[in-house]
Amino acid sequence: MLSFRFAALLLVLSTAAVEADPDTAARREFQSAYAAVATTAPDAAVADSDALRAYPLYPYLQAARLQRRLTDPAAAADIAAFLAANGDQPVARSLRRSWLMELALRKQWDDYLVAYREDLDDTAAARCNALAARIALGQTAGLEESATAMYLSPGSLPPACDPVIEWLRGRSLLTPALVEKRARLALGAGEAALARFLARSLPDAQAAPINQWAALIEQPRTAVDALIAAPSRPVEMPALLDGWSRAARADAEAAAARFPALVQARGFDERAASPFALAVALPLAWSRHPRTLEFFAKVHPDDLDERGHEWRVRAALWVGDWPLVQRALAEMPETLRNQNRWRYWDARAAEQRGDREAASRGYAAVLPTDNWYAALSAARLGQRFTPSLQPIPRDAAGLRRVAAEPGLVRTRELILVDLQSEANLEWRVATDALAPELQAQAVRLASGWGWHLQAIATAAKLGIFNDYELLYPRPFDAEVRQAARATRLPEELIYAVIRQESLFRSDARSSAGATGLMQLLPETARRTAASAGLARPSLGDLLIPSVNVKLGSTYLRGLLDRADGQWPIAIAGYNAGPGAARRWLPTAPMETDIWVENIPYNETRAYVQRVHWHSLVFAWLEDGKPRDADAWRGTIRPAAADTSASAQ
Repeated sequence: MLSFRFAALLLVLSTAAVEADPDTAARREFQSAYAAVATTAPDAAVADSDALRAYPLYPYLQAARLQRRLTDPAAAADIAAFLAANGDQPVARSLRRSWLMELALRKQWDDYLVAYREDLDDTAAARCNALAARIALGQTAGLEESATAMYLSPGSLPPACDPVIEWLRGRSLLTPALVEKRARLALGAGEAALARFLARSLPDAQAAPINQWAALIEQPRTAVDALIAAPSRPVEMPALLDGWSRAARADAEAAAARFPALVQARGFDERAASPFALAVALPLAWSRHPRTLEFFAKVHPDDLDERGHEWRVRAALWVGDWPLVQRALAEMPETLRNQNRWRYWDARAAEQRGDREAASRGYAAVLPTDNWYAALSAARLGQRFTPSLQPIPRDAAGLRRVAAEPGLVRTRELILVDLQSEANLEWRVATDALAPELQAQAVRLASGWGWHLQAIATAAKLGIFNDYELLYPRPFDAEVRQAARATRLPEELIYAVIRQESLFRSDARSSAGATGLMQLLPETARRTAASAGLARPSLGDLLIPSVNVKLGSTYLRGLLDRADGQWPIAIAGYNAGPGAARRWLPTAPMETDIWVENIPYNETRAYVQRVHWHSLVFAWLEDGKPRDADAWRGTIRPAAADTSASAQ
């Protein structure tokens, strides 16, 4: 299809460009010199060639060398000159951050203020050091407002802020009212320990409610039970609601059982009890508890926020109360009700009550939106679905202009020398400065480089989702085909998981340690390999596309088998773990769309919907034929799943 011909052309052009690249020699010299920085004496003399000095990334080499000389007093002039010459360029940011820390340690406050940039150096430590510099230099005009704003942080402040706090205290500006204000900000952020620390300096009358609220955060059930047992004990309502909400999230069923006692002990009327009922209704809904709608019925309409409205509808869907679904949708705020998700469910409710005309109108309104709900709407209308391809306009002159932008030239070189984080920063700064029409061409540029992660991320930032030929590439066809044959999974599904998990970045690593294209945890990968009779993978092996895709597909195949062939359950298990997916199974057969809508984790619900959508797009790109999403209308059956496999 066109997408593959286009991809092949890009590959040919890219290969030709590399062969004709005049920077190849300079790039190799840069890589060698950059690697040598770590092992060369900081003050060693080096002789760089003219070609290296002219290379776009030469400033990065200079910055790396200066980083090694931070503690050398003789380097101060060179560092200052470099920062002055490179201004707010990305190459200067890391060095300036390190230099500011060094200047603060030396207490060279004049130099600190020269190097400091409020718009770039936005860490709490950097801001506090800038304030401390002004204090040390006597530049305190207008400082009170900035120092007070810094102090009013809901979280703990770094030691660099201590001089500023002492300055406030020395001028009697750290009043009990200001301390209490910060303590309450900390309570609002759940920072009970900080709130207690601040309360130590307050009079008892001010400290008591703060400490009481802290107890409601730290031990919510115990603290709430104590207030139920002592009805006359005073408590601030926001504090009680916070503690009650935390207790309900920890054990919704226990909170439901204790709700009458709370209402009686505190003398609540129906209106006062409403937010406390909502705090119980939500976690009951997340666990699909049979008492969920009982508690939603106790909630005053004014207390239903967006989350409350949504989960009221979901709870009604779960029990099949379609009249309540219709009422709950009608009572949503208009902006919420007009979202594609809820327009689809409004059409479903119309279909359920036999109003086929209203249902058809509703489904037709969702069709153009190109997502899970659009494909489902087509299936409900008995139609096959065709995604709405909307290519980014081709502008050869604009693309050449974008490619020549210095920041994007540096970005490309940073990719080629494998400085990924630096490339991401250069890209972000450079593309943010482009006119909107050129930003769209930058998406084409990144795609042409094979930098799919940034192409897709930048397109999403611009609200561009329908250039499927650019945004749904297939750069790992050999690996995916091999894995598909071995596991009997559709190629489009494997690609859908890769796109959702890593945006095609083979070296992707999550904060939890998930690695590679299909984001496998090392332990999951090892267990999958052992069960499939494959070689035990090392962490490095998971960065190899062929290894990662094979293991990820094998793991997904196992989830599907344990889910009795039910794709939504397997996909949910891939994201949240098979144990969680099993807990969410209904006790009786349930329509797939209702089950997916009631997945309690927002991330997993979106994951299941997007993987289905991605697989449809990848399949459509293969042959351009409309796709049948009728299988998405299936039924989720309770299944005897094997719980021996741990979460991904």
